[in-house]
Amino acid sequence: MQNKKKVLCVDDEPINLLILRKILGRKYEVITAKHGEEALLVLEKDPEIELVITDMNMPGMNGLEFVREASKQFLNKKFFMLSGYAITDEIQGALDTGLIYEYFQKPTDYKQIDQALEEHSFGN
Repeated sequence: MQNKKKVLCVDDEPINLLILRKILGRKYEVITAKHGEEALLVLEKDPEIELVITDMNMPGMNGLEFVREASKQFLNKKFFMLSGYAITDEIQGALDTGLIYEYFQKPTDYKQIDQALEEHSFGN
């Protein structure tokens, strides 16, 4: 049996992490973190994580601040953004430069997330 690819989901709302774990857990090994600082520690401890989905609005560092820091430290990760708000210029800039691969607005179509992860998964 093939090992599942690892996805890190970062969100300060436990219900969102639960939903992501439930939906994505069928295909991926889902690891969760409640904020950017915790997510950086998780990435440091688990180099097998390939894909990262992060909420934009979180206490402490926001999603883009987390992605900017994580992308400096961990060059082999692909980042995706979730937000309950419309796309901002800052998020559009991150998409345009490839800092994040896709942006999903809440409420989210989880099939869209699954499809995006599949498209951007390493080895595909």
